[in-house]
Amino acid sequence: MRQRFGLGLRVIFAVLLGSAQARAAATQDKAWTDQWFSDVSFGAQIEGGVMGSSSHPASNLNFGQLLSPYADQATLNQLTFTFTKPVDPIGDGYGLGMNLRMLYGSDARSYTIAGVSDRWINGRYQAMPVFANVALHMPWFTSRGLDGQIGILTSPMGVETLDPSTRAFYTLAYTTEYSTPFEHVGGMFQLHLDEHFDLQFGADTGNQTSFGRGDNNDRPAGYLGVTGNDLADGHLSFTYLLRVGPEDAVRALGPRANGAMRYWNDLNGTWTFSKKWSATVEVNQLHDEGLRADTWSAVVWGGWHIHPNLTVNARAELYRDNTGSFVASFAQNEGYAQALLGNPTRSVSAPATTYGALTLNTVWRPDVGHHVKLLQFRPELRFDRSLNGTRPFDDQHHMGRILFGADMTLGF
Repeated sequence: MRQRFGLGLRVIFAVLLGSAQARAAATQDKAWTDQWFSDVSFGAQIEGGVMGSSSHPASNLNFGQLLSPYADQATLNQLTFTFTKPVDPIGDGYGLGMNLRMLYGSDARSYTIAGVSDRWINGRYQAMPVFANVALHMPWFTSRGLDGQIGILTSPMGVETLDPSTRAFYTLAYTTEYSTPFEHVGGMFQLHLDEHFDLQFGADTGNQTSFGRGDNNDRPAGYLGVTGNDLADGHLSFTYLLRVGPEDAVRALGPRANGAMRYWNDLNGTWTFSKKWSATVEVNQLHDEGLRADTWSAVVWGGWHIHPNLTVNARAELYRDNTGSFVASFAQNEGYAQALLGNPTRSVSAPATTYGALTLNTVWRPDVGHHVKLLQFRPELRFDRSLNGTRPFDDQHHMGRILFGADMTLGF
């Protein structure tokens, strides 16, 4: 009897001890998850603007402008919602984070991802994921380790970004629009060689394509390059990226599109003279075997930071579209996405043209408080001209044109 009673007590104590250990483990797990999610952030941003044209084209299209395509018409460029979980340690030197940004507005028509967002909404204002990826840190290869992002990514190539709070101008350079990619589905990695230099590499399904019906050919593409930061006593930073892969559509070129490589080369650097003056230079070269086409360009940005809330910017660009295959405007809301897939669409293009462009603006960011993280006004004046006698503007009637307008960005 006593043996049974003693056995029963041991069983009860074992159950109680197990329950206590389980509760302790659960409490520890909850503490870890609470800590890991403690730095999650949410944000929202809205941008709208208008860009008028001196030529007032009958088609109402600002030729060669993807983000401000309609002349003299106010546009909701983007309404974005962002979720960010910074990379935090998860043990043994590894880190994990997440990034998500959803966009609604006219910019989604050009930054669309075939097979992901191209059929969500078909109107002037569309929706898309700007990025939706898992961010990783891995203690591999060097003392500083390897970082990576896997999922839907924005292209790392080029100077100007889709986010209006991180670029100087409302309109984009021709180089940004036609000679650098926009969006990817795949992975991008940064190997930190030392405190100044990173090796960048990655692979994806193509520029603004995904899988299945959203893939315009059957081959992947990828990046390789290097980034340098805080060089020359903190004055200089630069990025060079090479991108190689087929980007043309089988529906347009047939099976040879799978082996017809496009080579993108982009080198850009920024020199910060002082707290008030900075300059950025970008040189770009692209060769497409399938289209038998080439582009090359050079862009210079200059910034004068008059006041912490006020900056004056200038941008000068020389861009050569050697066959007229790249610079285009699309009359239909789905035109850009259809062109990516090689489907017929109504578009406006020009002969082989050397474009010159000079853009001036001011950026005013007043401090307003009340949970407003950003209030930005950017009045802009832009001069475009064909330098080889072609007439690409105003429905191919004029050699040059003037664009004038402004945009406003509000962020929370």
